[in-house]
Amino acid sequence: MAESVVSTVVLRLGDLLIQEAVFLDGVNEEVYDMQAQLQRMQSFLRDADRRQDEEESVRNWVSEIRETAYDVEDIIEEFALKVALRRRSGMVNVMKRYATLAKETVELHNVGNEIRIIKNRISSLTKSLETYGIIQRNDDWSLGLGRQQQQLRRSYSHIVEEDTVGLEEDVKVLAEQLVNSNGIVSICGMGGLGKTTLAKKVYHNSKVRHHFDSFAWAYVSQQCQAREVWEGILFKLTNPSKEQREEIANLRDEELVKRLYLVQLEKKCLVILDDIWTIPTWNNLCPAFPYWKTAGSKILLTTRKMDVALHPDPTCFLHVPPQLNDDESWELFKKKACVDSNFPDFRIRAEIERLGREMVGRCRGLPLAIIVLGGLLATKKTIFEWAEVRRNIISHLRRGKGDEQLLGVTEVLALSYHELPYQLKPCFLHLAHFPEDCEIQTKKMIRMWVAEGFVSSVYNGVEEETMEDVAQRYLGELVERCMVQVVERGTTGRIRTCRMHDLMRDLCVSKANQENFLEVSNQSLASDCPADSFPLSMAREARSTGRLRRLAVILEGDLHKFIPSGYKRNSHLRSLLYFHEKACHVENWGLIKSVFKNFKLIRVLDLEGIQSHGGKLPKEIGSLIHLRFLSLRDTDIDELPNTIGNLRYLQTLDLLTWNSTVQIPNVVWRLHRLRHLYLPESCGENTYKWQLANLINLQTLVNFPADKCEILDLVRLNQLKKLVIDDPKFGAIFRTPRVRFYRLQSLSFVSNEDSTVVQVIQGCPNLYKLHIEGQIEKLPECQQFSANLSKLNLLGSKLTEDPMPTLEKLPNLRILRLQMDSFLGNKVVCLDKGFPQLKSLFLYDLPNLEEWKVVEGAMANLFHLEISNCTSLKTVPEGLRFINSLREMEIRSMLKAFRTRLEHGGEDYYKVQHVPSIAFRYCDY
Repeated sequence: MAESVVSTVVLRLGDLLIQEAVFLDGVNEEVYDMQAQLQRMQSFLRDADRRQDEEESVRNWVSEIRETAYDVEDIIEEFALKVALRRRSGMVNVMKRYATLAKETVELHNVGNEIRIIKNRISSLTKSLETYGIIQRNDDWSLGLGRQQQQLRRSYSHIVEEDTVGLEEDVKVLAEQLVNSNGIVSICGMGGLGKTTLAKKVYHNSKVRHHFDSFAWAYVSQQCQAREVWEGILFKLTNPSKEQREEIANLRDEELVKRLYLVQLEKKCLVILDDIWTIPTWNNLCPAFPYWKTAGSKILLTTRKMDVALHPDPTCFLHVPPQLNDDESWELFKKKACVDSNFPDFRIRAEIERLGREMVGRCRGLPLAIIVLGGLLATKKTIFEWAEVRRNIISHLRRGKGDEQLLGVTEVLALSYHELPYQLKPCFLHLAHFPEDCEIQTKKMIRMWVAEGFVSSVYNGVEEETMEDVAQRYLGELVERCMVQVVERGTTGRIRTCRMHDLMRDLCVSKANQENFLEVSNQSLASDCPADSFPLSMAREARSTGRLRRLAVILEGDLHKFIPSGYKRNSHLRSLLYFHEKACHVENWGLIKSVFKNFKLIRVLDLEGIQSHGGKLPKEIGSLIHLRFLSLRDTDIDELPNTIGNLRYLQTLDLLTWNSTVQIPNVVWRLHRLRHLYLPESCGENTYKWQLANLINLQTLVNFPADKCEILDLVRLNQLKKLVIDDPKFGAIFRTPRVRFYRLQSLSFVSNEDSTVVQVIQGCPNLYKLHIEGQIEKLPECQQFSANLSKLNLLGSKLTEDPMPTLEKLPNLRILRLQMDSFLGNKVVCLDKGFPQLKSLFLYDLPNLEEWKVVEGAMANLFHLEISNCTSLKTVPEGLRFINSLREMEIRSMLKAFRTRLEHGGEDYYKVQHVPSIAFRYCDY
């Protein structure tokens, strides 16, 4: 990890030498020299990082060089901060100006002295390398990422399938128990045995999906909050509207329990409670589950502890998955390690199999250990690299950690971390910020990585690749190595949400503490302490004595102070994140001044979801000149100060607050480095005009303020990848010759002239996502759409001609939504071979639609279908029975007769009997 820190600091020094040249004039040569010294040390750090678990002296040396690198960064940034704040305060007269210059000269001299002292420290540390026997390693980090990483940019699979072997019989037995027996079903076994994977297979089993009416999955975890679990399950079982969700959120606990209880009595529900740790946790949750009173609804729970598995019902069906045998272990490993594709030469493959089987044999038949080992070795393309991993495993076992012959999950996970290329280590450790079983929004996380400086801004040899693209590849590599699990992918295949296995997270949190990378303060505990799943004493013992750089605050109730006790002195903090599952209130926004006062070097500040009583963000935020990421999403801030314009390094500004209107001063144009800007629906009533044309680095612009800006400002924003705009004049800019948005991938706009739509889509030739609101009358021809288009939403289009003959020719369309009078006719037809890639189809609020015809061979890959409030539609098309890929249907707000025809025994049931999951919502009128 020291190599990652030094690498980041080297890159940061390069940026500072460019960006702060005016401040650093006089010490430039010293900074360049120090940068060169750190660069020379990087190659030695690769060996040192690998050996620090073996020798305490090496570990101490690594810690010292890491802190030295941090000192370098702190000195430069603190000096830049002082100069910037002083110059911003303005000059009253010439005498004061000269006094200020004199003071800056003295401070510059002091900075030079401090840099020279640090250079001597680096020189001394370098000389000690020979003492510790640390060698220079020049292995190219790109070998770790491999050629597959370049493919990750575009070649994503749309649906994630977990690699499994040997589960067929287990799934069959558990499905039979859930469908035909009474009582609870429990899956019990050690961590890494594959309990959750098995439960997922059962959850999606076709027999199970046909039997139950509604389904809910809840990750329980160690920090279980009963109310959050109950609400989440009720939401999934009833799929309530926004108003109903708000009503549920206001119920008292006993009212919530009663409602959830009654839902499970009224219909057949399957609830999965994954990862229950203790008997008290079950006792807290169980009042909401009538598991002993109904043969209809069922509970399947997973746990590591036998007493927990048997406590709800000692007579329950208990399933303990067996460990994999040698052949099953090898088969699973081959899938993850890509043995056959990486080693087509059978002579080499024989030696690879010998090495592989030996390593797999030490994994005890535990799927998680085998999968992670396979993901690690998938990046190794030679026999030498495989042999080196084998030697590392043997060396690790001989150091007395665990059984001498067997490799446990913990050892494999630790090995996977040590084998990471140094660029990926800070990205992996950053995941320790997020609470256990948290579903992580990757877009937000990636922007934090960029803001933290984990991703190089230098040209990397890939044309038109942004830092966000590089970060996405880093995430893809962590997924390929089985260190991160994909939860959901977007329409283009990019990872939308992800999570970590709890054992992998344990390792991540442990290493983050050990490397002094971050701390987690859990405000639900009696005292501020790391919210880790390993013992607190171990965390404190492992933690380095260096200065804290990152802090995550876990909130379980209202926020009384923004800085937890004991953290105010950490003035070198670079990142502050707040996490909370339920509503979090603070007395007033003035309390956040403590953050602005104490943490002036901060780069990432995430306040998402914190509520007060409205109010203005304090002007002191203007002192955070190094801030790069600021999220006020879902807060109730209703006004920004003028000093927001001081944040000249800001890259991401998220102002999608609870308030539809936020008063924003005319200073946004000063934020030249903005890459992602999310604005509220209204930016206030002031009459001044903004100048967004200066924001030439902007990639994301949500809610373009039409009343504040000239529409032609958009023409200069040629880096835009996402644009949301409701100004009907938007289409007019395409009447100007040669106006093109070549990088734009996602567009949402309002149409009021049918000619505008053609001009817009031709002016955005590389769109992947398109949302059009407003009347169109006639669709453009299919060849006028982007060939990349994968998601299309039409709302209020009022088309009179069947849109399907045009849309079914779009070669990469995966998601189609026709909503709210988008089609006014009464019949649509889907022809043979039409919609070749379509995965999801949504037909909403089409009151005139009476007939829908699907010819055999159409929509051959359709997976999900929703029909809502199309009350003139009498039945689903005959052709649905030929779509074998169809796995999910949701019918909502339709006539009761429509539902009756589709239910078991109904006259149209034969058309959908192959669909595993059919859900009906509000179809009783």
